[in-house]
Amino acid sequence: MIVVAAGRGARFGGEGPKQYRTVGGVPVVLRAVRPFAAHPEVARIALVLPPPDAASPPPFLAELSDQQLTLVPGGAERTDSVAAGLAALGAECLVVLVHDGARPFPDRGVIDAVIAHARRGEGAVAAVPVSDTLKEAATDDPTRVARTVPRERLWRAQTPQGFPRALLERAYVRARQEGLSATDDATLVEGCGATVRLVPDSFRNLKITTPDDLALAELVAGTGG
Repeated sequence: MIVVAAGRGARFGGEGPKQYRTVGGVPVVLRAVRPFAAHPEVARIALVLPPPDAASPPPFLAELSDQQLTLVPGGAERTDSVAAGLAALGAECLVVLVHDGARPFPDRGVIDAVIAHARRGEGAVAAVPVSDTLKEAATDDPTRVARTVPRERLWRAQTPQGFPRALLERAYVRARQEGLSATDDATLVEGCGATVRLVPDSFRNLKITTPDDLALAELVAGTGG
C-alpha cells in the first residue's frame, strides 16, 4: 500500500508539515500508518515523504518495521508521489491501497471492505454522503450564487482507496501520456472506464488541512478515535 505524506501543508500554516503535528501526543502520519501496519493483509507500506525526510526520517517512525516499511521521496504533485510509491512496491503486491497521510483515523472495517472490492477486480473509495446544501458560484462573481446543486447521489471521496495493481498502473500510464493530474486516484481509474465502488465511511476519518481540523482531531482522539 501507499501512504501519501509528501506535502508541506501550505494551507495549514506554521512551521513544519501538518502530517508531523501531534494528535493526542501521536504524530498524525504515524496514526495514519498504524492501522495498515497492523493489518494482516497489508504486506508492504510505501510511505511517501518530502525528499529530505525520506533520506533522514523522523525518529518516531523507528517503531515501524523496516521489513514492512519503505520510505519514498515524493514528487512535485500528488500524482507524482503516488507514482513513486507504486514503483517502490514489490511485484508481489497485486492489490494496492492509497491513503492520505493527513487522515489519522482510518477505520478497520472500511479498510477490509476496500480490500475486498479490489480483490474482485474493481476500484473502491472510502466516502461519505454529502449532507450540506451545495451552492455553485457564478463564473463572473465568486460571491454570487449561480445555482443550488442537488446533493442526492453526491458523495465526498476520502481514503483509503483500493485498486488491482494492474488497473492503477494502467491509469497512471494514461495520466502520464495525456498530462493528467487528479486530487484522488479513483478519478484516474474512472478515466480508464473501470468500475469504482463507494464504501461508506465515517466523518471521523477526517483529513487535517487547517488548524481547525487539528482541533477536531484532538476531540476525536479523546473519544477513542
